[in-house]
Amino acid sequence: MDRRPLEQRITDIITAEKLQAGEAFPSASVLATRFGVSRPTVTKALDKMESAGVLASGGQGKVRTVRAVPIREERS
Repeated sequence: MDRRPLEQRITDIITAEKLQAGEAFPSASVLATRFGVSRPTVTKALDKMESAGVLASGGQGKVRTVRAVPIREERS
């Protein structure tokens, strides 16, 4: 079981699925199902990711897009 914060696990989708800046990001509904959490919980995580500059908001009813591809931090 992955115990990391939800926004970190959602951010992993960008690298795992090799999404590029400008590409559409999965909806809150899709992510809620994928991670087994409620939509409001996913929305909070997505809002944090927007604040961090990782995602760009599409606005009400619009698709969020990837704004920045996170850099994988190498742990040594």
